[in-house]
Amino acid sequence: MGTSEFAVASLDAIVQAGHEVAAVVTVPDKPAGRGQQLRFSDVKNYALEHQLPVLQPEKLKDPAFVDALHQLAADVFVVVAFRMLPEIVYSMPPKGTFNIHASLLPQYRGAAPINWAVINGEKETGVTAFFLNREIDKGDIIAQSKVTIGEEESAGELHDRLMVEGAALAVQTLAMIEQGRVTTLPQPQTDDQLKPAPKIFREDMLINWDQPAQTIHDMIRGLSPYPAAYTRIQDKNGEIYTIKCFQTKVLAEKSTNPPGTVNVVSRKNLVVSAKDVQILLQNIQFQGKKRMNSEIFLSGFRLENYILKFF
Repeated sequence: MGTSEFAVASLDAIVQAGHEVAAVVTVPDKPAGRGQQLRFSDVKNYALEHQLPVLQPEKLKDPAFVDALHQLAADVFVVVAFRMLPEIVYSMPPKGTFNIHASLLPQYRGAAPINWAVINGEKETGVTAFFLNREIDKGDIIAQSKVTIGEEESAGELHDRLMVEGAALAVQTLAMIEQGRVTTLPQPQTDDQLKPAPKIFREDMLINWDQPAQTIHDMIRGLSPYPAAYTRIQDKNGEIYTIKCFQTKVLAEKSTNPPGTVNVVSRKNLVVSAKDVQILLQNIQFQGKKRMNSEIFLSGFRLENYILKFF
């Protein structure tokens, strides 16, 4: 059961390991693009390419869907990047239902564990296999795999590495279940001192330049390439434009100007003052333009038309 590219890696690993995939469950097709043509999920595309049966319920409690699952008589359900399952579904298979979550549970329960781990400047994260229960991301832990987060690594880069780790863990977990050698670890029942990973909204993506440079740097890489941190700039006519930021570097030079002040060095380096030291913006996307390196952006940017302070 899954939707995105992250889930495809686990599905492919399970297929390659020789397990019989009774069926694939994914979201209904959705209209997308200007033509509003129906778009398949990444998981459905993979399933069709490999002649795997596909179920796409609108509602997971739909009696027809539940009956179809019963008919499959699957031993175990594997869930990766999908939806919250009702008890009537996750309790169905005799060997249980397990989920692959992109964090070291109990830390970073929620919808965006990869983003928040990077935003918070973590040095380590990983993937967790756990049995589903009634509470989101709180089931008993089966196994975990740890990875180190690079100091300059973006959420997108970490996503791709965890996708591979998660796929390997899914196959490892299936082997443990098949061989009857699963021992689980209960998660803490309280959330004290735990860091959450809630869904990210637009207000979470606006850069606050009156923070330490490292905090800003971690936020930008934690939201790169999607949904992307952004800042705003105003032209001298009062028009406000949005600039998405994807890649930065913390500099040693102290900030002598107010936070958010844009310092352009010989039209090659876009440097911004933070609370303590300065930040070099390396890759950005000005509103209405393509994403590009800052040096290329500056070569065509009319500095004289703008108030050079981000907000």
